Amino acid sequence: MLAKILIGVGVALVAAGLIVQYAPWLVSWFGHLPGDIDIARGNSRVFIPLTSMIIVSLVLTLIVNLFFRR
Repeated sequence: MLAKILIGVGVALVAAGLIVQYAPWLVSWFGHLPGDIDIARGNSRVFIPLTSMIIVSLVLTLIVNLFFRR
């Protein structure tokens, strides 16, 4: 069971890497949504993608519930 999960995670990471490399417009929304906090002062910057992380969490929760429902 653990081996299948690790293989699935590996395939998902490869797919995410390919999307970021060859189709960056698919993830260009990340970090630019209302509610994402970006504070820049002088030479320092604080970036907190709050809304983006909530959306990613909801999508991952839906996917996990669809595949691992008993």
